Amino acid sequence: MIAQARVSQTILLSGPEGVGKATLARRFAAALIGAPEKIEQDDLSLPANEAAIEEREKWTSEQRADDPLLFSSHPDFVTFTPDGPLKQITIQQMRLLRERAQLKPLKGSRRVFLIDRLDRANEQSANSLLKILEEPPEHVVIIATVQNLYDTLPTIRSRSMVLQLCRLDASAMRAFAAARQLPESELRIALAEGSPGVAARLEVETFRARRDLMLSALECGASITAFADWVQNSEGFSSRKSEKLEQHLKLGYSLLDDILRVASGRTSTANRDVEERIGRIASRVTFSWIERATRILDELVQMVRRNIQKTSALDALVTSLREVAPAR
Repeated sequence: MIAQARVSQTILLSGPEGVGKATLARRFAAALIGAPEKIEQDDLSLPANEAAIEEREKWTSEQRADDPLLFSSHPDFVTFTPDGPLKQITIQQMRLLRERAQLKPLKGSRRVFLIDRLDRANEQSANSLLKILEEPPEHVVIIATVQNLYDTLPTIRSRSMVLQLCRLDASAMRAFAAARQLPESELRIALAEGSPGVAARLEVETFRARRDLMLSALECGASITAFADWVQNSEGFSSRKSEKLEQHLKLGYSLLDDILRVASGRTSTANRDVEERIGRIASRVTFSWIERATRILDELVQMVRRNIQKTSALDALVTSLREVAPAR
């Protein structure tokens, strides 16, 4: 596109977490406007940026509304990312984007806006963005990343060039892990499922603790363990104030995927190191149990955005699954 001077003004990069959507957006912006060293300072995975985002969760909603979250180390490159405890793209951010889009570039001929996780925008925010997409100033390029393309408005998709980023194969992941000298590389490769960003950022011990909690929930939900055993795990989870429910729900999907694989006579893929526990669950549950567990996770993912109480959510998952679990 750059070589042919036919740059789309709205680009949607779709794909799983950690496959490089935001990285590609920054590299593309640098090719358009230069100064890659400044643009890379807005990498949201950098510790300073992560800390700034986390600190804002302590702010009141009024404070966040008065000071919308953005990163802009380069004057012509602006990054918006989900803000607050509910991790949403806010209406205030999109209004600010519309205001800044009217400003001419300071350095060159383009201004590039990156909206990371546009699929976390509510309808009001998405409609606000749509107003600028309908008639964008000729100097503006808007790049948005999404994990699920169909969590965005059809009218936004129809006005965008959509590029789908896929997971890396095993050989590419091993090459990436070797280049980064990642510890416990085989475990990281298995758990990341083709997403190099996930492999690089994975804190193995924290991951194991979170997965152990979700495995305990599913074991109790399958009536393998007593509910009293789960209560101890639940109370421990409740006491860890910094732990987010959303991070655990993602692991729940991965575990259910492997339970279904094992129940179907195949081997687990992402959680091979705990395949014995997965096998015990798979040997006791039915397809309808797995389906019900998936539906509950879907509901909880939606409720996370409404600030659901995390311990009650997992207790409800366990209780609901035990109702349909085979008798011990």
